[in-house]
Amino acid sequence: MSSPKRRSKLNKRLIEGGLAFSALITVLTTLGIIWVLISETFSFFEEVSIIDFLTDTQWTPLFANKHFGILPLVTGTLLTTFIAIALALPIGLTIAIYLSEYADKRFKRAIKPVLEILAAIPTVVYGYFALTVVTPFLQGFIPELAGFNALSAGLVMGIMIIPIISSLSEDALYAVPNSLRESAYGIGSTRLQTSLRVIVPAASSGIVVSVILAISRAVGETMIVAIAAGQQPRLTLNPLVPIETITTYIVQVSLGDVPHDSLEYRTIFAAGMTLFVFTFILNNISYWFKKKFQEQYE
Repeated sequence: MSSPKRRSKLNKRLIEGGLAFSALITVLTTLGIIWVLISETFSFFEEVSIIDFLTDTQWTPLFANKHFGILPLVTGTLLTTFIAIALALPIGLTIAIYLSEYADKRFKRAIKPVLEILAAIPTVVYGYFALTVVTPFLQGFIPELAGFNALSAGLVMGIMIIPIISSLSEDALYAVPNSLRESAYGIGSTRLQTSLRVIVPAASSGIVVSVILAISRAVGETMIVAIAAGQQPRLTLNPLVPIETITTYIVQVSLGDVPHDSLEYRTIFAAGMTLFVFTFILNNISYWFKKKFQEQYE
């Protein structure tokens, strides 16, 4: 075998080996994280009933009268996530449709980097923006709004995830074959009718995936809710009062004076496992939707 062929074959093996090693590191890291969560969560449930964990409506593991019901933290997480998606979904999808079906190429090239800037802003900046700008502004219209509240945190979190929905949805819309557009125009459909009744349904899998990824991002957000939403775990759907999310509690304990290997410290692993289960379910739903719509349009 000639020298160039040997070098080519060697380079191919090195690249394949590097890719395999990178994949192995990723898998081992994921397994390590899961193992730590499972082992520490198992130790936690040796002292706390899983029934109480799932059904108790109070979460006060750092108080003298201890309760370990995760429902207040789950409710706070879902409340801020719902507010964020309620804002980001219509705005993000509208931006995606406009960029894909209406905007000219020069405007599209100019505006997409501007949208990406929103995703590059540190979340701590978003948090202080929610606390010092959004909350005082909303208090001018809603006097009963508390200084720390779920509404401001959710709205700012929605602004943060707009680029995720708009960018991924626009890519999905742009990937729809032009033949579908031409067929719709051929039977007399307007551009709006074509966009909403033909292009959006055809790109449903990508749009749904973008929304689920945005939900996952909102569920795992830490700094915005830690700064603007407060640290009061309460079982409520009222967005005007302080609440606490799962991620906020993890930060609170990790940066506090709770002794390691104590029951109180192990609560962060139980909370982390709850968060992991949420994101795992969302990722599987995303995969299911993507596979379902791909089969539908094949």
